[in-house]
Amino acid sequence: MSFINYSLREINCKIVYYGPGLCGKTTNLQYVYAKTTPEAKGKMISLATETERTLFFDFLPLSLGDIRGFKTRFHLYTVPGQVFYDASRKLILKGVDGVVFVADSQMERLDANIESVENLRTNLSEQGYNLDRLPYVVQYNKRDMPSACSVDELRRAVNSTAVPDFEAVATTGYGVFDTLKAIAKLVLIELKKGR
Repeated sequence: MSFINYSLREINCKIVYYGPGLCGKTTNLQYVYAKTTPEAKGKMISLATETERTLFFDFLPLSLGDIRGFKTRFHLYTVPGQVFYDASRKLILKGVDGVVFVADSQMERLDANIESVENLRTNLSEQGYNLDRLPYVVQYNKRDMPSACSVDELRRAVNSTAVPDFEAVATTGYGVFDTLKAIAKLVLIELKKGR
């Protein structure tokens, strides 16, 4: 649900990167942040939890074009990957305009990917969203790992609806901007429909 700021003439869109723990969600946003010019980005914010792990709520506005005289500004968020933080995941999904599901390509993480995509569907459904009606793309991250599954196997596991999907290595940036451009384009198409 995009937010329109009439005084600034901006349409603010929320894109959420979702996936299992340690799949590369935060690495994606860190790469985008590092490669974006200072005048095109806001601050990246992270919050630490009481546990040893740092929980990132990466907040990154990007300006990407105009719609009917309004600038579009994209806010990128990640959710915590651990099941323990499910309430936080639900909260971050509120008002979402588009979702990037980041799958970990490693064979040993296949079950975690499947569990996470099912959790995404459930959490969206509880808030009145249907993943099949939202702008949505899948990224197969960690393609450089020795135990990476084939893309076909990953598609069968986490992309049964055949949404746009991308291979990636977030640590090097490979596929990161392709994924972001695809989800941004889908969100803009929805906005132009006037929904």
